[in-house]
Amino acid sequence: MAEFPSKVSTRTSSPAQGGGAAVSALRPDLGFVRSSLGALMLLQLVLGLLVWALIADTPYHLYPAYGWVMFVAVFLWLVTIVFFILYLFQLHMKLYMVPWPLVLMIFNVGATVLYITAFITCSASVELTSLKGTGQYNQRAAASFFSCLVMIAYGVSAFFSFQAWRGVGSNAATSQMAGGYA
Repeated sequence: MAEFPSKVSTRTSSPAQGGGAAVSALRPDLGFVRSSLGALMLLQLVLGLLVWALIADTPYHLYPAYGWVMFVAVFLWLVTIVFFILYLFQLHMKLYMVPWPLVLMIFNVGATVLYITAFITCSASVELTSLKGTGQYNQRAAASFFSCLVMIAYGVSAFFSFQAWRGVGSNAATSQMAGGYA
């Protein structure tokens, strides 16, 4: 067995001039907001907020169907906020070991499927849980309409995410440098 050397030479260095700050300031990437992915995420956030705000303003706790709609709307709204912040501040570039196009595609496909169930549940329950023409009926009908729009927005995002994952229209170098969004 080899002996451990009694003397070990070490070298220390000082940080480069101007590079003393280890953590760089987070600056938002406004190009992301103008991209199709950013615009769709903003649309999903606004419409998702409308869905759960309209349902939350009614006594939804009396009907289990609306509990499911609230779960889907709030959960996906929060996860979309997390993804939006990750991409807005380009944090996904710092976590390069995560296959972000694949993660985003799986999330968008899952969100589309969940919103399909939420839309069907919400739409089927409107007339059963409130009288036509009342405020609750109108709110629940509006929530059904907006859940359909959010479902479509997630479906379009799933399509674009699939294309980004497959690499349609770009090569690996340009999609890495562009941040992975079109």
